[in-house]
Amino acid sequence: MLTVEVIDTFYGEAQILHQVSLSVEKGEIVCLLGRNGAGKTTTLRSIMGLTPAREGRILFNGEEITKLMPHLIARKGIGWVPDNRRVFPTLTVERNLEIARRDLGRREWDLREMYARFPALERLKEHKGEFLSGGEQQMLAIARTLMGNPALLLLDEPSEGLAPKIVKEVMNIIEGLKKKEISILLVEQNSVMALAVSERSYILDDGRIVYEGKASELNGNKELKKELLGI
Repeated sequence: MLTVEVIDTFYGEAQILHQVSLSVEKGEIVCLLGRNGAGKTTTLRSIMGLTPAREGRILFNGEEITKLMPHLIARKGIGWVPDNRRVFPTLTVERNLEIARRDLGRREWDLREMYARFPALERLKEHKGEFLSGGEQQMLAIARTLMGNPALLLLDEPSEGLAPKIVKEVMNIIEGLKKKEISILLVEQNSVMALAVSERSYILDDGRIVYEGKASELNGNKELKKELLGI
């Protein structure tokens, strides 16, 4: 579904990504791990066209999207949940969801189904975004992106700043999306949780892919995790 081929990405004249390549298959959860500043968020921004790759190419369902504008990439079927969530603070939960709905000719999510998957949001549907807890905002950010009916979901640090109990709940939601044939590229600092829900994994270090393999194999290799992730 997604193929990133040897991309180089820059902020100004500073090169952040060096020959980065990765892929995500239909219905697959893939995690992208790495220390802070390794280039994980920049990889997602390159895929979404927010910080376009200067070299290399990015394909989605066989179509090159490397230089497309972000809103056109979103219409192709890629949804992005940023690390700072970016819910609309003065709008209610329900309004946050309603304004994100898009008919892209694929399977549509509606409010009823979204509330079934995120029961807490139904209880809070009249609450404004600014009054939600961090975990509630994260669930709203994921649900709002799903209302755009993406085929591929880019998740940037969904567990950041959340209590362990809420992290587990969010990861269960992510794992459940696989049954809906939604592909996911998951960027996470919590490698234990990320590897538990993923089929394959990549590790970025200083803007370069230094590991690619099955998530289960990496999860069981303590020496490699310590060497590449410092854990």
